[in-house]
Amino acid sequence: MSHSHDHAHEHSHEGPPAPGTVDWRLNGVQVIKGDQLDTNTAQTPGMNRAAAINKARVGAQKIWAGTVNIHANAKTGAHHHGALESVIYVVRGKARMRWGEKLEFVAEAEAGDFIFVPPYVPHQEINASTDETLECVLVRSDNEAVVVNLDIEAVEKPEAVFWVDPIHKHP
Repeated sequence: MSHSHDHAHEHSHEGPPAPGTVDWRLNGVQVIKGDQLDTNTAQTPGMNRAAAINKARVGAQKIWAGTVNIHANAKTGAHHHGALESVIYVVRGKARMRWGEKLEFVAEAEAGDFIFVPPYVPHQEINASTDETLECVLVRSDNEAVVVNLDIEAVEKPEAVFWVDPIHKHP
């Protein structure tokens, strides 16, 4: 089978390093303990972000990962993350997401659910619980966090958008 090199995407043709050329003890797997996360990262009012994986901490080139906690009954300011894609995994609690030019759309996610936020989407995270902290794991498609806080008024009556996929059927 031939492999054409006339395609548009980029990838390395170097392959793995030659045996003995990399000190894997210093350049291999790294474990970041949960109590050693870095809160010196971009923040949005109403939430606390902490970095576990980024360029500064572990040399990550293509991803950022960390935790996000939103206090009971709290909601963040409206923001977006530039050209980055974001994945949020809900560990504990219930998240309500609002998004759109005027935050006119809404959906909810619970523990075990994933949320995908495409590039430049104005959004707001809301803790739908009045007494439980919303705890999430966050992964972004670049090695540094980008947060652009926006001046958007909250919507009084957002349009409900249901999470519909093979697991979540339309009500």
